Amino acid sequence: MPAEFLWQQALERSQQARSEGQLVPLETETLPLGLDPFVVRRLLSRAPKHLGAAGPRPNPFLPWEPALEVSRLPTGHVLLLNKYPVQAAHLLVITPDWQPQAGWLSLDDCQAVVQVSADTTGLWFFNSCAAAGASQPHRHLQLLPRHAGEPRCPLEAHVLAGLDRTTGPPAFPWAHALSRRRNPSCATELHALMLDHAMQLGLGDPISDARPRHPYNLLFCDDWLLTVGRSREHWLGFSINALGFAGYLLATEGSDLERLRQHGPWQLLQAVASP
Repeated sequence: MPAEFLWQQALERSQQARSEGQLVPLETETLPLGLDPFVVRRLLSRAPKHLGAAGPRPNPFLPWEPALEVSRLPTGHVLLLNKYPVQAAHLLVITPDWQPQAGWLSLDDCQAVVQVSADTTGLWFFNSCAAAGASQPHRHLQLLPRHAGEPRCPLEAHVLAGLDRTTGPPAFPWAHALSRRRNPSCATELHALMLDHAMQLGLGDPISDARPRHPYNLLFCDDWLLTVGRSREHWLGFSINALGFAGYLLATEGSDLERLRQHGPWQLLQAVASP
């Protein structure tokens, strides 16, 4: 069983950072829209300033806020608290020096993921650039901790069904690649799967392309890896990052909830994914 020491450390650091005003949890409410298995939350707090900022934004990771630091990893990566979490102990793994979010994830990045996952498991996600929902250009992967055996996300049943399907339609009605992870403690395997998915979706490869050719999202856990190609960042007033394809939607002031009810969340995701 994972020790979950980092998760406990993150919760303790969250409490301290919040008392000091360094952590700003976002208040939300779950909307009873009958769109199961999707979970739709409405943002009640004021949206963070960086989401609506125009022009160049300061890099919050160079330097990072010491009050949000949970741990330094052997790879040099830093484990930080998300400053504006919806879930407690929402964690970020960032590179200690500048690496572009829109660049290729490296073997070292995967090694950092494996090191954290050996202690605290959960739902990992990555937004490749602003068009895929990334709010910061400095490289960061994100983790929503989950206990061993706990469902990772609302759409996990669809992911697992897709892994088991040998015939019939694909797991999702948009451009995606889905693989089972055989050895969650192996960073080389994780990195190879990421590159294989990139080839399947026409994102290119690090040898011939300076950066991926198209926006994409990653969702993964110890058991599986899902990559989704993206065509746009938002639709119907919903800003969609990787968590949308996990089954989590966040409605803000400009979100059209009535049209979401009419069209359904599957059509919303299909509108922002690559065909």
